[in-house]
Amino acid sequence: MPRWSPAREGALEALAAEILTHYAKGRVAVAVDGAEGSGSREFATDLAAVLVRRGHAAEVAHVDDFQRPRAERGEATPEGRYRDAFDYSVLRRVLIDPFRLGGSAAFVLAAFDADADQPLEPTWTTAPASTILLVEGEYLLRSDLRSIWNFSIWLDGQGEPLAKYVADAEPRTRASAIVDNSDPESPRRVFADSC
Repeated sequence: MPRWSPAREGALEALAAEILTHYAKGRVAVAVDGAEGSGSREFATDLAAVLVRRGHAAEVAHVDDFQRPRAERGEATPEGRYRDAFDYSVLRRVLIDPFRLGGSAAFVLAAFDADADQPLEPTWTTAPASTILLVEGEYLLRSDLRSIWNFSIWLDGQGEPLAKYVADAEPRTRASAIVDNSDPESPRRVFADSC
């Protein structure tokens, strides 16, 4: 169940309004990126609830549900997780690409069970022609994924992002929106203007 506080609700409402101002129709893919412990799962879920309350269809997917098998993941370190924990080709093939097709094309919101270390039986989902897909998790603004998002959010303030990822991807400068989520009950928008 989504949390509610006046400050949190206001921040989510403002972000939803911004997304809908730019992308009111069609299939829209939004990344909610943040370090482990950033609160991206809750943030994406709560943002989806706000979009639905505003009368817009929304789906949430978690990059953790697109991991590689343990034997292919390499070392269990933050850098190892950044380098090869996720199967981005599966993410594109069964989620992003079919989602973008629209119409009656079905897509898969979860492809791998990391705890059981095995692929999930695909559950194909359909959605209305105008739907916002929020994908949350780490490393979503990396250069090989950046072009698949219509809009992206970088959650700052909780969790320590991997320095290599920050240097490679520059999420604070690449994101459409930066949100300081150090206090999850009172997230605030940060503007990184350089003027």
